[in-house]
Amino acid sequence: MSDTLPDRLSIDPDSQFFNEALLQRGIGIRFNGAEKTNVEEYCVSEGWVRVAAGKTLDRRGKPLTIKLKGKVEPYLREEGEG
Repeated sequence: MSDTLPDRLSIDPDSQFFNEALLQRGIGIRFNGAEKTNVEEYCVSEGWVRVAAGKTLDRRGKPLTIKLKGKVEPYLREEGEG
């Protein structure tokens, strides 16, 4: 597998942007220069991330999310990282 990351990626298995093999390798997200660990989905070209809004769930049992706009920098995590 190459080290290029997709423009858009989601952790929701029902999404068309879900990629299990890539997620298992470990993806890190820097959003506006800060490390984010609660990102549900991101899009580099449009400049946004979706993060969980606390522990609130929607009627289907999935986390409610908030879209934040800014600079998105995805990267592959190293072997020893979190």
